[in-house]
Amino acid sequence: MKKIYKYGILIFGVLILIGFALRGNITHEKFDSEKWKKWKESETEWTMRWDMMNSLRNNYELKGMTKAEIIELLGKPARENNSVFSYSLGPSKRGINYGYLELLFDEMGKVINFKVWDG
Repeated sequence: MKKIYKYGILIFGVLILIGFALRGNITHEKFDSEKWKKWKESETEWTMRWDMMNSLRNNYELKGMTKAEIIELLGKPARENNSVFSYSLGPSKRGINYGYLELLFDEMGKVINFKVWDG
């Protein structure tokens, strides 16, 4: 009985620590194309794009989209060349890190991969 009690307290403690570690880092902000496109880096909206990233990744099939479709969805990228569009995500809620969403295109102008950079 003592072992069950001991392990119960240990598991409870670990869950509390995980909760504190994740607090503020996981949001359920729904992706909104118009809000994304109008985003300005300001103190009141610093993490808005970060907060929308889970919804964007989970609800939109970015791979296979054309450059025109991406621009319609996300607006004009902060940086671009023939094969990469880069969108600023702002400060990442983890210290001084800053984030970017990079979309990689093939020679036909379709998304073949995307990466979220935090650093």
